[in-house]
Amino acid sequence: MNITWPNFNRNQLILLVSGGIILILLVYALLRDTTDTVSLAEASHLIGAGTVDHAVIDGEYVYLSTRDYGVVKIQSAQLSQELVSQLKIEDKKSYGWIVFILIVGGIIGALGWVYKGRFTFGSLQLNEEVVAVKAHEPESVSNASVIPVKSNVRFSDIGGISDVKEELEEIIDFLRNPKRYYNFGARMPRGILLVGPPGVGKTMIAKAVAAEADVPFFYQSGASFVHIYVGMGAKRVHELFAAAKKNAPSIIFIDEIDAVGKKRDGGRNDEREGTLNQLLTEMDGFEETAGIVVIAATNNIEVMDSALLRAGRFDRRVFVELPTASERASILEKYLHNIPHELSIDEIAKMTVGFNGASLAALTNEAALLCLRQREFQVKMEHFLAVKDKVMFGKKKIAMLSAQQRHYQARYQAGKVFAATWSDLPYEKITLSNETITPPSAEPLLKHEIESQIRIHLAGIAACDLRFGEHASNASHDVTSARELVHAMIYEYGMGTSLLPAENDCNVLLERLYLEIKTLLEQYSNSVDKLETILSEYEQISKSLAKETMNDVL
Repeated sequence: MNITWPNFNRNQLILLVSGGIILILLVYALLRDTTDTVSLAEASHLIGAGTVDHAVIDGEYVYLSTRDYGVVKIQSAQLSQELVSQLKIEDKKSYGWIVFILIVGGIIGALGWVYKGRFTFGSLQLNEEVVAVKAHEPESVSNASVIPVKSNVRFSDIGGISDVKEELEEIIDFLRNPKRYYNFGARMPRGILLVGPPGVGKTMIAKAVAAEADVPFFYQSGASFVHIYVGMGAKRVHELFAAAKKNAPSIIFIDEIDAVGKKRDGGRNDEREGTLNQLLTEMDGFEETAGIVVIAATNNIEVMDSALLRAGRFDRRVFVELPTASERASILEKYLHNIPHELSIDEIAKMTVGFNGASLAALTNEAALLCLRQREFQVKMEHFLAVKDKVMFGKKKIAMLSAQQRHYQARYQAGKVFAATWSDLPYEKITLSNETITPPSAEPLLKHEIESQIRIHLAGIAACDLRFGEHASNASHDVTSARELVHAMIYEYGMGTSLLPAENDCNVLLERLYLEIKTLLEQYSNSVDKLETILSEYEQISKSLAKETMNDVL
């Protein structure tokens, strides 16, 4: 059994030593015998005069309780049997130890209060600055205990991470059989960095590694190390690694490590730099047989300090990307395992382009809740379609549109429906309240695919301009998105007239794409009219209905 002794600062140590000295003095005062000793002649006189009420024999002394002189004592060897026979001997009743225990308990309780900083003891007072800091310091910061957890998340509970699992199986085997690697002369990475966008399951992956290896799991977020109190972040880092070493083999997981591990750009931040330096020191201080693996997660590796990323620290990086269609199907299969359903998981996977694992979990849960509200027995595709936009964009309050605004909005969305369907962009439905159509982003896009996205952003403006000669202010988001994509094509992707951007390339490309979609909408205005009619009547249109409508007219 491991016993962990508390760490005392100087003031606390002084208080404890002082309390111990006072306790010893009190014990001595309590147990010291202060009874007066009388001679044999005096004792014989007291006994003969009948002033002794009773006597108590305690070892080598006889204690005489007298009416005039109180309690006196005489050595028992001095008293003759004749004198003893004249005494009323009573059993010994000692309350000293009871009083002693009560006093000791009271002193220990008082020292406990002093240790917590509740009051000062005697003339020894805590430094006023320390008292001020303690008074305002959050309870979570001071004396924080680091407790490992036992993870119950397995790789079998996580879908769509086959590539990541292969990368981490070696770490699991190392934690299970470290001697195999040490005897071979191999060293496992001290740190593993999980890199990926939010919601892809980095924390669950770290927990699964701990569960598969059957080792303690220490979780901390990067933000928990950042405090306004100088030195507290470094202290917490030290406590975390000390606890992990005592429970080795173990896993330390630091979520959002970029909160404490950002690049040092010269701006003075003593607390953050002190915390980062402590983290670097702890990772350098690993012994070869420590049996500790540090796993960290970040959404943005570009902002991390290079000292953390060098060999010997976080020297292995595992990229966790947004799931592909097959991986989304695997994730959905896990979430739908215990939910009664009547649907095609592959179809749902196809319609959830850009969803991460957390979004898929939320989508499945919302669909199940909707099914229950409608008092149905199985989740169907209609339930997923109904809640998809809510999961992606949140529940929005649809603005009350006037008749004219509704007319403009129907035309605007009809233009976008036509462009999206013409380009065969994956979508399920478009409503009057939709502000954007989410483009696919999981794979690298070709030039013509990006141009199709830009045309969709410009299609609503072109449709309104053709019909009314003007468009509404709600086109701002599409205009901004179109400009950003054009700028990226010219300045980042080298998709202009040459690899090096020319001065007017952005304007020329934007105008060309606008004229192209405007010409296309003008050529097939009958299709746009039909789509507008459906949107005006039903306030939404599915891709299948849009295709059917366009095919009938074309």
